[in-house]
Amino acid sequence: MSDDTTTSETTATTFESPPSDSLSKPQLAIQSLSSILTTIPPSLSTTQNPSRSLLHDPDVSSQISTLLRLPNSGAGENNLCRWFYDTFQSTDPDLQLVVLRFLPIIAGLYLSRVSHRKPLAGFEAILLALYAHETTTRGDQPVTVNIPDLSNPSIYHESKAPVKNNSTGLNLTVISPILERYGTVRSTRRAGIVGVALELYYSKIFLMPVESKIDFCEFCEIWAGQDGEMYKEDSADDCENEDVEKEKKGKEKKGGRIPLPWELLQPILRILGHCLLGPNKDKALFGAASGACRSLYARCLHDINPKAILAIGSLLRLGKIAMDDKSTVDYTEIPLADVITI
Repeated sequence: MSDDTTTSETTATTFESPPSDSLSKPQLAIQSLSSILTTIPPSLSTTQNPSRSLLHDPDVSSQISTLLRLPNSGAGENNLCRWFYDTFQSTDPDLQLVVLRFLPIIAGLYLSRVSHRKPLAGFEAILLALYAHETTTRGDQPVTVNIPDLSNPSIYHESKAPVKNNSTGLNLTVISPILERYGTVRSTRRAGIVGVALELYYSKIFLMPVESKIDFCEFCEIWAGQDGEMYKEDSADDCENEDVEKEKKGKEKKGGRIPLPWELLQPILRILGHCLLGPNKDKALFGAASGACRSLYARCLHDINPKAILAIGSLLRLGKIAMDDKSTVDYTEIPLADVITI
């Protein structure tokens, strides 16, 4: 893992914003992208919503993904990284979605390569831009949630006297603390900065294409660095179809294993929870999310991480219930029968 001094020097790279033009921001972004990619459909700039067309265009997404996966793609002078940085700084919400669509690949490659001491200032500039945006949006406030307090009287039972003590107050739990403002990525800050970027991705995940979510699930398996197939309940046919795929991913898992502190693991699990239990019932996405959960579960068992074991084990059980056709039964419904069994 690179030390603080080296990282501070490499992350000093900042990109200049593109000059203003008579074109709209989406059209200007597409025009700039056309000088980086091989081909761009001419219809992208003329559609009613160019940003959304760019977000969902499969050919453009494939070309960008290929360029991002090149060995030196994260360097500071990389034109595609410059384009991502400028596009997100345009403050256009739809264009920012295009940048977030490729965050799984950017974060995945960055975390997997950072220990190889490769120049990654381009990736770091993008992640810092996302982190700064989320810091400004939160306004120096933590992200909290109100947890129900079981010491309070139940609404279904009468209480003899109202209980007035500190336990009746709000029981707030901090999901994400107040964010500090950073201008560089150091080894001690890396997980927190990437985690905040993933929280931003999660907040827009319902707008992300399925392919982006699948990319994220695949990198989760690589980050885990563990084979979780032992926790899979499959038929023999399914196992035969996945033999080739498992051999292909074996080497990637060994080379991409990264530390998984809670500040990084928490947004990962929230995203995987959406992929498993979200409204989009896509089989490929569900399979990728299940595989990622199994690998992370095996990793947390290996690391003896009780909190993570409980969280990921719950996701696996919920995913199993979601696969069951009988799980649509609502057990809170009162049965229409003449006899009630107590």
